[in-house]
Amino acid sequence: MSLAMAGVDPARRDAFALADERVTYTWRALDPILNRAANALSGLDFADDKRVAVFAPNSVETVIAYVACLEAGISSVPVSFHLTPSEAAYILKDSGAVAVLVGPETAEAGIAAAAEAGVATVIGWRCAPRAGLIHWEEWIAEASDAEPDHEVPPLPHLHYTSGTTGRPKATDTPPQYFPRVATVRELAETLRPRVTPSPGIAVGPLYHTGPLGMARNLFAGMSLVTVEHFDPEKVLALIEKYRIAGSVMVPTHFQRLLALPPETRAKYDVSSVQRLAHTGAACPRDVKRAMIDWFGPVLVEAYGGTEAGSTTFISSAEWLERPGSVGKALPPFETVIYGEDGQVLGPNEVGQVYFRDTSGHGIVYRGDPEKTAAAHIAPGVFTLGEMGYVDEAGYLFITDRVSDMIVSGGVNIYPAESEHVLLRHPKVADVAVVAAPNEEMGEEARALVIPRDPSDPPTADELNAFCRASLAGYKCPRGYEMVDDIGRTAMGKVNKRALRQRYWPSDRTIGG
Repeated sequence: MSLAMAGVDPARRDAFALADERVTYTWRALDPILNRAANALSGLDFADDKRVAVFAPNSVETVIAYVACLEAGISSVPVSFHLTPSEAAYILKDSGAVAVLVGPETAEAGIAAAAEAGVATVIGWRCAPRAGLIHWEEWIAEASDAEPDHEVPPLPHLHYTSGTTGRPKATDTPPQYFPRVATVRELAETLRPRVTPSPGIAVGPLYHTGPLGMARNLFAGMSLVTVEHFDPEKVLALIEKYRIAGSVMVPTHFQRLLALPPETRAKYDVSSVQRLAHTGAACPRDVKRAMIDWFGPVLVEAYGGTEAGSTTFISSAEWLERPGSVGKALPPFETVIYGEDGQVLGPNEVGQVYFRDTSGHGIVYRGDPEKTAAAHIAPGVFTLGEMGYVDEAGYLFITDRVSDMIVSGGVNIYPAESEHVLLRHPKVADVAVVAAPNEEMGEEARALVIPRDPSDPPTADELNAFCRASLAGYKCPRGYEMVDDIGRTAMGKVNKRALRQRYWPSDRTIGG
């Protein structure tokens, strides 16, 4: 029996377990598939690291792949299906993945990435026959449906956080469970009391930590619906159809739901929702208040990062008392605000936000001790790169960002990646990419370009095409502006906070 099935009440084992827009599995039907997938994955020719990359859009097979890795004690490597073959190849090679799992949408790119990275095994579901591809359905059908060995150590997902210096950095997730549990069985038992209410719906891409947590919840016995693309009315229909109790969304999802005509929203019963978590980006206060008015006081917010997990948490009731707060620190974290002089600040004093990990772990970027050290002000005391303050009761408010990172629709964008590409354009002398407001996405990337020849500047279309030839589209700026100066110092530094002020009011408060 799979651990997913073991976490389900026997009376529910003929009920729905996993569904997408094509197929629905009961727990009884899903159980042998999970066992076969876990056993097939365990039979791969691993070297030092037991890692398998998943490079596919949301589907039942994508969920099964992630859960089977958990069942088998294998580290899955989520790879954004938006990446170009070269971008994906870097992750495959850096992670040491011995195989890459693809869907029909990513088969061609996955094969190309695997060839570039020297990965011999590409396994794809629902794919047309092609050279170099093993068919998932046939591959797992040949494996045993016996219970995998659940006494092996569990391995974390290896997530890539995109690149602050042009190359993505890896970090183990979720850090709150690894390496604190000894066996795969113990991991499932630890997760079961903490899952989102069942059934859940995964509306964001599973390569992100929030939605991927929904797949871990299935491993712990929670029923799950997953959608490939977010369509607001379709999501409301699925909530009603499956009596969805829980989900994880980002503020952009909320804005798209609220943009539906009132008569459309009124057609669907959402009263089954018990917990609607949001994360990934700051949520405008009017948007959050409108969602609470609609869904009830079921919204909860988790603030944190891929490398840290959730560091603070706030319920609807708490947020209504303190609009704009991202909550109090979650164990094992404590919030500490530091001033520019390195001194700890008191309540309501704005400074850089740090978290003290009382377990002493802090955050770790695999293979990058310099970036790891730069994130810490003391052992186990780290920052996610934002400014803010705590009030007298310990509630955290984020006011600005220290780091250059842009958060667009809940997706982290690191300007260094597009800057490095755009600087190679023959008509570009210098460039800085910064955050600018976007009504739907919260923020968007905007490029400030110094043309090599002011009389013959590059066009936005040619810069965009040049950038997209090397990077996934979401990493490229949405706008390009020709400027005379970006304020680069003699030491080569650019004050991104100063450049951002041309787009944001001086009293900007994140989440406000």
